[in-house]
Amino acid sequence: MSEAPEVRPPTVTPARVVIGLCLVAPFVAMLWVGSYAKTDPAFIGIPFFYWYQMLWVLISTALTVTAYALWRRDERARKHAQGGVAK
Repeated sequence: MSEAPEVRPPTVTPARVVIGLCLVAPFVAMLWVGSYAKTDPAFIGIPFFYWYQMLWVLISTALTVTAYALWRRDERARKHAQGGVAK
């Protein structure tokens, strides 16, 4: 009889909640079109509609990098807590 590895349900930690929020925030901001479907205030002659979306490209990058760093830290902490060797 072969021993199957123990399957545990996913663990929800505060770090993983923050990771989820970091990854969902850009979608919510871009899907809520009514919040940025206007021309004023213009920034160096660029209507709000355009520069707001370009700003979210930078914000999304920062949030994704943050989520990745939190994920790596959470995974290392979990491996360490299980007695494994963290890289």
